[in-house]
Amino acid sequence: MAQTVCVTPSAADLAYLSAIVADRARPLKHIQRARIVLLSAERLSVLDVAQQAGVSRPAVWRWQQRYAEEGVEGLLRDKTRPPGKPPHATDTVAEVLALTCSEPPGEVTHWTGRALAQAVGISLRSVQRIWDAHRLQPHRVRSFKRSNDPAFAEKVEDIVGLYMDPPRHAVVLSLDEKSQIQALERTRPSRPVTPGRPETQTHDYIRHGTTTLFAALDVLEGTVIGRCMQRHRHDEFLRFLNTIEAAVPAGKLIHVILDNYATHKHPKVRAWLARHPRWVFHFTPTSASWMNAVEGFFSALTRRRLKRGSFNGIVDLQAAINRYIAEHNDRPKPFVWTKPAAAILNAVNGNAAPSV
Repeated sequence: MAQTVCVTPSAADLAYLSAIVADRARPLKHIQRARIVLLSAERLSVLDVAQQAGVSRPAVWRWQQRYAEEGVEGLLRDKTRPPGKPPHATDTVAEVLALTCSEPPGEVTHWTGRALAQAVGISLRSVQRIWDAHRLQPHRVRSFKRSNDPAFAEKVEDIVGLYMDPPRHAVVLSLDEKSQIQALERTRPSRPVTPGRPETQTHDYIRHGTTTLFAALDVLEGTVIGRCMQRHRHDEFLRFLNTIEAAVPAGKLIHVILDNYATHKHPKVRAWLARHPRWVFHFTPTSASWMNAVEGFFSALTRRRLKRGSFNGIVDLQAAINRYIAEHNDRPKPFVWTKPAAAILNAVNGNAAPSV
């Protein structure tokens, strides 16, 4: 390439180009191009223009030619360029998708990126781009459990109705037990997180025993009534019910959502319910503990307090749990259920709308 044009900007273009060079918010490439044209207008040699603008001589020739053809606006717009490598054909993409969703050969259970790239004859990165574009993740697997409860639909409608339209002058409680919480004491102190390194803790520990947390989540208020006990029997469950009975103001009905654990249906528990007519139990369907709102509280408790904790005994563990519940109750958030019962039943029956 050699110089083929003579740059002679108009007065308006000179002012515009000078404003571009003086604008510190402009991209550097725009400033360089404008400076090339301004220096060329001073009748400097191509070598001098290139040295003062900090570019090569072919770049000077290129932008002189672009200015002559398209003016100042041509300097501010990049020409479209073809991709370095042409995209894969539709048939190749379809083959990758079909293989990914099929059983791989041999004794392996799923496709890997390298195995699929070798089978199709493309690069690993190409396979990964196709997977990303179509939201395919063959390395992941999710488990599920379908309830075989014959009264599944009725129980779902009952519990979802309590969540989305709770009765007036009543308290809706989600109740469950988190049993076998271990009091683990790490043999060495954990090291805190630092830049470039996560928190670290020893793999070995001393086990000091277990405790059971009985908890009831107030769906409307978001507060939790909790009590730690050593065992997990109907006797402890009745003691926890008495704790709730004393905490809930008189005159309010108490609707309790709980699972089908045998302790909850013990004859002594049924007798206790008969003596307390304001209590109503609503059992979740079999294998549907995800409908119990207090499970979310248990998950947060495990992740934020128990998993990384180190406790020197049962008393220390129980005190930590009680402090966590107190902090939770200082900033409660009401539980909000958003999925109507009809949508849940349609999804279970295989009629759910496709996700987007």
